[in-house]
Amino acid sequence: MTESQTTSHVLMIRPVRFAGNVQTAASNRFQQLDGAVADAQAAALNEFDALANALRANDVDVHIVDDTPEPHTPDSIFPNNWVSFHADGTVVLYPMLAANRRLERRLDIVEALDLHDGFHVSRTVDLTHREAEGKFLEGTGSLVLDRINRIAYACLSPRTDMDVLGEFAQRLDYDIVAFEAFDAGGEPIYHTNVLMSVGARCVAICSASIEPQRRAAVMETLAKSGREVIDLSMEQMNSFAGNMLELQSRSGTPVLAMSEAARTVLDSDQRAKLEAHAKIVSVPIPTIERLGGGSVRCMIAEVHLPRRK
Repeated sequence: MTESQTTSHVLMIRPVRFAGNVQTAASNRFQQLDGAVADAQAAALNEFDALANALRANDVDVHIVDDTPEPHTPDSIFPNNWVSFHADGTVVLYPMLAANRRLERRLDIVEALDLHDGFHVSRTVDLTHREAEGKFLEGTGSLVLDRINRIAYACLSPRTDMDVLGEFAQRLDYDIVAFEAFDAGGEPIYHTNVLMSVGARCVAICSASIEPQRRAAVMETLAKSGREVIDLSMEQMNSFAGNMLELQSRSGTPVLAMSEAARTVLDSDQRAKLEAHAKIVSVPIPTIERLGGGSVRCMIAEVHLPRRK
């Protein structure tokens, strides 16, 4: 079935014990765990509420679920890594690399969307059995989806396995554009959604991070989608400029969510191009970015599920 690229319904998980996760630091070079952060939970909670309020002020329907104190899930603020929601009623559950991140998966949240919030879930695709094989695919962190053309972009890393990509593609009828990507130090980039974002009419991507032998093919596929391509520098990617997400208001107005760090690092020409397609909504989230190694896009799970009749 056809699916819109953007949605006005999102899921966010309010943190109760946010902290830097030592189990993820080895594969996430965006995390900065050195140095003390005074009351990280309080700071992260303020940043979370600021983002949720900014989205609601722009008429995005934000479904907020409180995390639970136990078990301790320091990264629960990033729900897009364990679940995705699709227009045909499919819910996908994903295999996670860090053992303490697997505890974030909560079927009660999916059930609440179905039973209490008016969405319809028709099937669940559970890929979590792959954890026993040591193979992972961390949701729309690993996958950047062109939902219109049913193409999933994915940079391979310890968190993004080709075999699980193949299972996702088969079960959801997607084509895969896979590649390797590296930061300026030559380290693999842990998630695809820190280097690129696909909106309804434009794409932001750090092409310099993509392995040279695959770069032209990736860019050609993006160009064929008919979207305007905005290239980001390595420095901009490191400030989470690639970790933006296009949504829409309930009336259909495009909204582009990003952190204040990401907005600030964009140059005037890039901002003008993005603003031609969507209204930029940005808030500062320095604690979440520093300790969590993720930004605004990671905090949002888009709900594309159909409404119950």
